Amino acid sequence: MSRIAPKKSLGQHFLVDPNILGVVARLAELDRDDVVLEIGPGLGVLTSVLAARCAHVHAVELDERLESHLRPIAATANVSLHWGDALRLDLSAFDPAPTKLVANLPYNVATPIVAESLDGLPTVALWCVMVQREVADRFFAVPSTKAYGAVSVLVQLVARRTGLHPVSRTVFRPPPNVESAIVAFRRIDSPEGFPRIRRLVEAAFAHRRKTFANSVEVAGLASRGEAVTALGSLGLDPSVRAEALEPRVFLDLARLLG
Repeated sequence: MSRIAPKKSLGQHFLVDPNILGVVARLAELDRDDVVLEIGPGLGVLTSVLAARCAHVHAVELDERLESHLRPIAATANVSLHWGDALRLDLSAFDPAPTKLVANLPYNVATPIVAESLDGLPTVALWCVMVQREVADRFFAVPSTKAYGAVSVLVQLVARRTGLHPVSRTVFRPPPNVESAIVAFRRIDSPEGFPRIRRLVEAAFAHRRKTFANSVEVAGLASRGEAVTALGSLGLDPSVRAEALEPRVFLDLARLLG
């Protein structure tokens, strides 16, 4: 089988060390009834493990050069191979519906894929993803820290972390220039009106130097006066910035701002 050179433009770092697969299986809490969504299967190393342990695997791959590696795995009855951009495909239409997202996510799309899946894939109950270490830390960063941002709020409104495992650069080909980690988190809530909450959160963090009130006004979601009134009703300073607000506060602000 021909050797495939990973594409930097696709954020590809192929998983080649099978020793890390046991950690993934443990943190993903793999079960015979699981329907797993894997984005960016690469050479299929993880796909084979998932197929052996789960009821069904949906593997989504953009790079058609990998067909010779993935077709033999997809020939099994419980693997569906989907070609295309995971951010453009209707993942919610996959049948059977995925119950877990387990993947070595391409670095350049890891954050948007997780953010989109929080409400776009309501049947997903657990995520176990290999990402850059700084991204893994960002998901569960606390307020008033450099890592805390929109994705921190969105993930923490929906899920709680169940595991974190540092990953050596040597498990990938080519070895990345950054540290990596496996992070696992389980769904604990599905807030009503999540798309509206997400718009507010992303607007609030779009201008980190601006106050919350000024940021939502710039985004056209509310006037500054309305935002200040909403903050005041929660006992918050009108000059507060988004990075100082706890995730749950955004639920109250979304409700107050309509």
